[in-house]
Amino acid sequence: MASEAQVAGGHKANINNPNTSDKSKQHSREVLNSEFNGGDVPGASDGQEKNPNNVAGGLKATLKNPGVSDEAKESAKERLDQM
Repeated sequence: MASEAQVAGGHKANINNPNTSDKSKQHSREVLNSEFNGGDVPGASDGQEKNPNNVAGGLKATLKNPGVSDEAKESAKERLDQM
């Protein structure tokens, strides 16, 4: 089952997606306003610890992604080295 933060995040993404209809975006706004205090819900950015294996995996993916700048890759390498 999805957490509140995931559900709210999905609605926020829908609102910002240029490929979704105005009707769908309006529904997402209504859900955020009525059920999630406008989208202000606790989530990973509110003090919850991130899974270090997921963080490492994301950093490794950054290193292999050809669309990522050299500066971002260097930052990812440094963060991986510190783990």
